[in-house]
Amino acid sequence: MKLGDGVEQAIHSVTLLAALPAEGVLSAAALAEFYGVSTSYLLKHLQALSGAGIVHAVSGPSGGYRLAKTPEKITLLDIVLAVEGPEPAFRCKEIRRNGPKPLAKRYFKAPCQVNAAMLRAEQAYRQALRAVTVAQLIAEVKSDDDGSIARRSCAFFDQNMRQPGSKP
Repeated sequence: MKLGDGVEQAIHSVTLLAALPAEGVLSAAALAEFYGVSTSYLLKHLQALSGAGIVHAVSGPSGGYRLAKTPEKITLLDIVLAVEGPEPAFRCKEIRRNGPKPLAKRYFKAPCQVNAAMLRAEQAYRQALRAVTVAQLIAEVKSDDDGSIARRSCAFFDQNMRQPGSKP
């Protein structure tokens, strides 16, 4: 299974937004700068996260993004589904019905074994992502941090964090 780059960008953006003070926001441009990615591409995924209720978009010149939920209530599955959509990764086209001399329809009453196996794998994959919250990811990063990650984030916030209603 291959997920798009937007999933990685979205997960990292959500974890960075989780570290913001309650009223702080970061612009899409600031988030893109922090990770060295395209602002327009990241903006597309931030809008998807906003539509899914994961982040809140604050409009205006001092606007930006902040979390709409606590990190404990956001799972990796929430983020993946917001960016990639709810469709399963494998979509059976029932190609076994094609070709010369196809079998009678009575042989195709149940989903094929390939589809059934792929759906079981999809369920396991989704369950594994559902079991990991953004709060857990942050805790793991903090446990490995010698202070360098925290200093980098704090310095970035000092330069880029906005307060809605204040002048940019």
